[in-house]
Amino acid sequence: MTLSNYLKENRQWINDQLQQYVRDYSLPGRLQNAMLYSIEAGGKRLRPILLFATGRAFGLNEDKSLAVASALEMIHTYSLIHDDLPAMDNDDLRRGRPTNHKQFDEATAILAGDALLTLSSQLIAEDDHLNNEQRVFLIRELSKASGARGMVEGQMQDMLSEDKEVSLEQLENIHKNKTGQLLKFSIVAGAYLGGANEKEMHEMTRMGEALGLIFQIQDDILDVTGDADVIGKPVGSDEGNKKSTYPQLLGLEGAKKQKEKYVAIAEEALENAGIDQSLLSELIQYLSHRDH
Repeated sequence: MTLSNYLKENRQWINDQLQQYVRDYSLPGRLQNAMLYSIEAGGKRLRPILLFATGRAFGLNEDKSLAVASALEMIHTYSLIHDDLPAMDNDDLRRGRPTNHKQFDEATAILAGDALLTLSSQLIAEDDHLNNEQRVFLIRELSKASGARGMVEGQMQDMLSEDKEVSLEQLENIHKNKTGQLLKFSIVAGAYLGGANEKEMHEMTRMGEALGLIFQIQDDILDVTGDADVIGKPVGSDEGNKKSTYPQLLGLEGAKKQKEKYVAIAEEALENAGIDQSLLSELIQYLSHRDH
């Protein structure tokens, strides 16, 4: 299967399943409508697809990790709802549509995010494809990746760094948490569910960390060079929000060189794990050169 077909088929599959999970696990009404509004906005669904592709590289069928992948995307969606709020990034547009708080109101948007966050753990806890040891491992790792030592801490540090000069090390620490932790979880969870051994888990963790930085650097580059109609949000919003970025710190060419450094690390990790001929190798290049 080509990468293009794999992305298209799994994106549609995860979209359908996410909507079904929300309908099955919440009551009809304003809260459910707000949850579905952000889920139905779509998106690249890269995190669940990366989890699927990693599991596949280790011999795991995608349907065995569907609930875990859906839980991961629910956390990502909740984080976007909250990031867009006036108290955070104060964005009016997300994926080409009004942000959740613009479509509904701030209180509803906050609660929709809260509901998606808590539903994620329930999905994993009730997944019949997992044994108890797997449930505990995955809930623990996903909570770590998304919480006070992961995504939320990264968001806090990102806000604190606004309108300040930060070093490259500080910037990378911010994004290893804010963006990188959930992407790393995608890779680690897929490898774990696929039965990777200790050495393979080590290499896949390295790969996941590098992938998070590749994704963020390309995001920063697109904020300078991208097309707002393709990206689905205004170009230059980082500068408008006084955020530190790789192009701001290193220049556009310097940011591209930094990205290639992490591409090389990710590809080396795949080779060391013995799965460099998998779809993951193509996904590294896809993430590095994406236009949205």
